[in-house]
Amino acid sequence: MTVFLYIVVALLIAISLWQLSKVIKIYKASKLETEVANNADNKTQGGLMLGFLIFLFLFVVLGYVAWKDVLLGTPASEHGSTYDLLMMTSWAIIFPVFFLTQFLLHYFAYKYQGKEGGKALYYSDNMKLEMIWTIIPVITLTGLILFGLFSWNDIMSYDFEGEEEPMVVELYAQQFNWTARYAGQDNTLGEANVRLIDFDAVNTLGLDTSDKNYEDDVITKELHIPVGKRVHFKMRSQDVLHSAYMPHFRAQMNCVPGMVTEFSFIPTMTTAEMRKDEKIVAKVKRINEIRAERRKAGEELEDYEFDYVLLCNKICGKSHYNMQMKIVVDTPEDYAAWMKEQQKAKDVITVAAN
Repeated sequence: MTVFLYIVVALLIAISLWQLSKVIKIYKASKLETEVANNADNKTQGGLMLGFLIFLFLFVVLGYVAWKDVLLGTPASEHGSTYDLLMMTSWAIIFPVFFLTQFLLHYFAYKYQGKEGGKALYYSDNMKLEMIWTIIPVITLTGLILFGLFSWNDIMSYDFEGEEEPMVVELYAQQFNWTARYAGQDNTLGEANVRLIDFDAVNTLGLDTSDKNYEDDVITKELHIPVGKRVHFKMRSQDVLHSAYMPHFRAQMNCVPGMVTEFSFIPTMTTAEMRKDEKIVAKVKRINEIRAERRKAGEELEDYEFDYVLLCNKICGKSHYNMQMKIVVDTPEDYAAWMKEQQKAKDVITVAAN
């Protein structure tokens, strides 16, 4: 009997709610409410568009002021100043266009908001406007593309006869680390093939050990390059698409599985010299101040010291954020001494293996 009463009560509540919903619908209909925006709605939306415009401009300007200190600063390669000029030229064009178009978009949304009885003016076409907003971007983009193309040619099309032969280094990418391979005394890398990779042995780079050019190759986990000498990088990837990114040298190139990509530059500042650069000194100071505060909160952090770094600039997997290699730019004398140590270490390993 109790269960029956519960069922009756539930049915009565359901009927009451149903009748209540009908009353609400009748009430709304009597208020003549519709889904069509009225003048008040249009005025509100127009005001919000102006408000968002102000927020957008403030965010861009204040964001630049607040975060300009995290920019890269002084370039450390011979072509770096050209790269920065190309970037600044692009920004000089983009920012005025951005501010103008965003202002017109939001201001017109406010000025020409919908009004009862108003009628929009319809243009089937306007050849003059079409020509203006087609030709101007074409000319601008053509200039930027040509600037970039000439800059790329200046970086990569160096004179083999008029310039000292560049040092050849391979950068080998795999999830989630980098390996550097130096071409040795003959400045020619030994052949490599993905089919030769043996993960159970030491040949994880797929090197052809029967190639005579392989014999003097030097493999390291830290990249050292001499200041003032052109370095020609050959890049391979073992697994997925990676991107060799050396921000302070303004250098980046994708590492594509199944092919060899290339990039070259001349480093102009040793690591020791860059550590004395005003912008780097200020950045290191800020980082160490942050770390000092975090140490007070109980975190175990050492003081930061600047180093050049090779990063992966593609999202290549769950540990992508940690895929980096330290780069050291040495004086020619220090580089020669370091390379001599690497060759000695290789000879010791070779003798032990035999």
